[in-house]
Amino acid sequence: MGLTEYKKKRSFDKTPEPGPKKKRTRTGRMFVIQKHRATQLHYDFRLEVDGVLKSWAVPKGPSLDPSVKRLAMQVEDHPVDYAKFEGVIPEGEYGGGTVMVWDYGTYKPEEDEDAAKSLEKGDFKFELEGEKLKGSWVLVRTRNRQWLLIKHRDYYTTQEDVTELAPVSILTRRSLAEIAEDEGGNVKKAATGDPKVIPRRTGVKRRKKGSKAKVWHSNRPS
Repeated sequence: MGLTEYKKKRSFDKTPEPGPKKKRTRTGRMFVIQKHRATQLHYDFRLEVDGVLKSWAVPKGPSLDPSVKRLAMQVEDHPVDYAKFEGVIPEGEYGGGTVMVWDYGTYKPEEDEDAAKSLEKGDFKFELEGEKLKGSWVLVRTRNRQWLLIKHRDYYTTQEDVTELAPVSILTRRSLAEIAEDEGGNVKKAATGDPKVIPRRTGVKRRKKGSKAKVWHSNRPS
């Protein structure tokens, strides 16, 4: 897809989202999942491939239960810098709402598969090494933009709901409502994306522009 569609949908003088610049991390195999309370709550699953983030909207979020097949709708490619974006997209803009970096890490294609070619074929097996998601997974295209995200049975399999067990930001430990509160968003709307019981607030407010914060590790975009 490239970043043409991403650029077309956004007004960068109004949204804090990063611009459409291709780049790669040191590994070239970063993954990120962003919890996004727009019109509806969903989780954006993104894999770094050839300098962009291939992206899918997963309405119910990932499941660690192999018997559960999660719908994943492919959306436009995003820039690699988007993996660091946590904050509020203004109402009225495309995707308006609160965004959280829910998980991130690296991925590894299984059986030395080429990620781009496997995705083009519509069947991509890979291993995740994140803070919340680990182990073997597969993305399978069923038709057009419609895919399924499925966990393979391994050591990390469980029937517990990981989105309920680990609801807050991997970067700042904030809930969606706390992010909205800190960033000037709609707190009431964002709170409907949080579970009924969330950990006591331990997160920090987003640092002011220009201040330095070490929140990225081996996958910091170069």
